Amino acid sequence: MKAGTLLGLGCLALAWPCLARAEPISATTFSTTSGASADASAFVTAGTAIDLGTISLAGGSSTIVRVDGLKAGANVPVTFTLLDSSVNPFTAFTAEILDPLSDGFDARDPQPQPAYVPANYSTSNNTDGLSFAWNSGLARSAAFASGGAATLQADEDTNARDLLSFRGFSAGDQARVTFGLRDNLGGRDFLLRLSVNGNAGASSAPEPASLLLLGTGLAGLLRLRQRQAA
Repeated sequence: MKAGTLLGLGCLALAWPCLARAEPISATTFSTTSGASADASAFVTAGTAIDLGTISLAGGSSTIVRVDGLKAGANVPVTFTLLDSSVNPFTAFTAEILDPLSDGFDARDPQPQPAYVPANYSTSNNTDGLSFAWNSGLARSAAFASGGAATLQADEDTNARDLLSFRGFSAGDQARVTFGLRDNLGGRDFLLRLSVNGNAGASSAPEPASLLLLGTGLAGLLRLRQRQAA
């Protein structure tokens, strides 16, 4: 074997531990508003999953978690226990991804950005490679301790944002929330914003009740026109 080949193999062997080593996943508190409580010391990021412990939110509050170190293309499950304040309760809980402006995938971001988006970040669009593990098959649910589950609406098909909205909470509810995250590029520092009731955009898809009202209204107009024509 040629000396150059041996030297090349030797260098590859020395470099292999560095190539194989991946940065560990990290999750830390970025910011928290009044009425929100999230203990970063209770966050667990062992292996390829994230557990945010217990998060308490009162109506109108929010907390933002900074996530880093996701392996490229990996679907990472996120779980936590969510407490609905009995003093200032909420009915809808929202999770939204905010991506770093430094990644350069922001040409399709809506302008102006929502006021709640921190400096140097933006809402997530369809080209930045960040998502709630879109089409991965990972569970997305909010199961109440007393039984039953919240209904889910998602806004992932527009460039306005990547957002999950869980509805059906009431005063004093406790729910186990589960969803996924994916960074197609890997290793990016991005934000996960958790908020309640009106502190973020609503889903673009109408609720079933809204659809029912819309259908009933159209039917009424049709009957009125038929009567006028008779």
